[in-house]
Amino acid sequence: MMNSFNKRLKLMTTSAALALILAGAPQAYAATPADTLVLAWAIDDIITLDPGEAFEISTAEVTANTYNKLVALDPADTSKVIGDLAESWTISDDGLTYTFKLKSGLKFASGNPITAADVAYSFERAVKLDKSPAFLLTQFGLSGDNVTEKAKATDDTTFVLTVDKAYAPSFVLNVLTSTVASVVDKVLVTEKAKAMTPTAEYKYDTDFGNEFLKTGYAGSGPFKIREWRANEVVVLERNDNFFGEKAKLARVIYRYMKESAGQRLALENGDIDVARNLEPGDFEAVAKKEGIATTSAPKGTLYYFSLNQKNPNLAKPEVIEAFKYLVDYDALGETLIKGIGSIHQTFLPSGQLGALEDKPYKLDVAKAKELLAKAGLADGFTVTMDVRNTQPVTGIAENVQQTLAQAGIKLEIIPGDGKQTLTKFRARQHDIYIGQWGSDYFDPNSNAETFTFNPDNSDEGKNKTLAWRNAWDPTELSAKTAAALLEKDTAKRAAIYEDLQKQVLATGPFVMIFQQTEIAGYSDKVKDYKLGPSFDTNFVYTVSKD
Repeated sequence: MMNSFNKRLKLMTTSAALALILAGAPQAYAATPADTLVLAWAIDDIITLDPGEAFEISTAEVTANTYNKLVALDPADTSKVIGDLAESWTISDDGLTYTFKLKSGLKFASGNPITAADVAYSFERAVKLDKSPAFLLTQFGLSGDNVTEKAKATDDTTFVLTVDKAYAPSFVLNVLTSTVASVVDKVLVTEKAKAMTPTAEYKYDTDFGNEFLKTGYAGSGPFKIREWRANEVVVLERNDNFFGEKAKLARVIYRYMKESAGQRLALENGDIDVARNLEPGDFEAVAKKEGIATTSAPKGTLYYFSLNQKNPNLAKPEVIEAFKYLVDYDALGETLIKGIGSIHQTFLPSGQLGALEDKPYKLDVAKAKELLAKAGLADGFTVTMDVRNTQPVTGIAENVQQTLAQAGIKLEIIPGDGKQTLTKFRARQHDIYIGQWGSDYFDPNSNAETFTFNPDNSDEGKNKTLAWRNAWDPTELSAKTAAALLEKDTAKRAAIYEDLQKQVLATGPFVMIFQQTEIAGYSDKVKDYKLGPSFDTNFVYTVSKD
């Protein structure tokens, strides 16, 4: 038998050694090391670690612990934005120019100094890469042609961002707390960048280090990324060059483990420190175990399923409405999401400006059948749903499959891991997709834009919002969503979002199910483990162990 988990981990020096550790049977582990936090989590949605490309919930937590931005959401008060790399900022009287002054003495994990030039480069590469999250920055009028002038360093500690309209300042600042605004090490990334041959599809002669950053690291956060292996592990190590409070632990390991029962057993055996995907029954069970503590936090993350309007049956207004009457919300609330969420039927999560708590839909098979008959589908039809093979979405999909059958709709469930289902969804190749949406930043536009904004519904459209992914073209709502960004009166702005929610609730191809309450079970040896208000505020650098 090999030495204990603790000793092996301390001695490991290669990826092969780490692979050997993580491939071993859980019962072979004596205990997790005192200087290491081991979390079990379903991380199969990670596609890339490049903050200029990443647009997945698990990745956002990893980058939040390993990169810095100009500003950050205040976890203690989500109505506030606080400085991160920026010491201060000012906004011009016309509302178009944002000037940020950086803190002094900042360094990347590499040891390179952090300057305003790194900030400007990070904006440039995100815009020019034009990956999924680029629209968060290009909505300010930034483009590949103007970004070097609109987002530039005027000296080593001054970064100036010029936007195209006088948006509500809270909106601009909240957007800059999102992952795509993470600051990368320009010197390191340009060294790693690959030369490209410009084409009509790819305009530039460099990949801006994208290939390197898919699995590499060029940040400045309290931890640095040592390794990611898809559907296996993410390993973080303490960054001793971090300018703020140093991480208390030497490393953090996210182990891919999707099954609740497996996580519960590993936690009870001491093989992991934190279980992140416990189902209600297992969460209740571990809460009663000696030596285990639990925590929970309401999140701005919503679970929903959406109907691709390219499917002629799903595009019928009566069918869209019928689906909203074919979910047993009460049963789901009492079983699959008990303790991990609350029924929520509008696209803005509770706690955000303008959020509505309206819940007009309940299971009503007779009403649904009436609507289907009106649509000319009295005998039902067959349709598919792409489902990430984790809970609670698998259970919800199976429950919906049963209720749809009562109205004559045959639902075929197509399971897959997070990468598979997301990739198909983003390519508009699904019939129905069930998933989750977490706000990219704490402003109502983050959700309003994705659910109601679709300026180009063609397959070549650049704004790949959820409305676009489902081929829904809400022209009037798109205009209202854009107008809300220029409204500086908070009450009037909230009223716009309330109206948008009512219209999507009535006619949108989204069946909203519940708002997440994130939960975790953890060893009582773990100190100061907290879940934040958003998916990118679960910080682990404050965690220690007895």
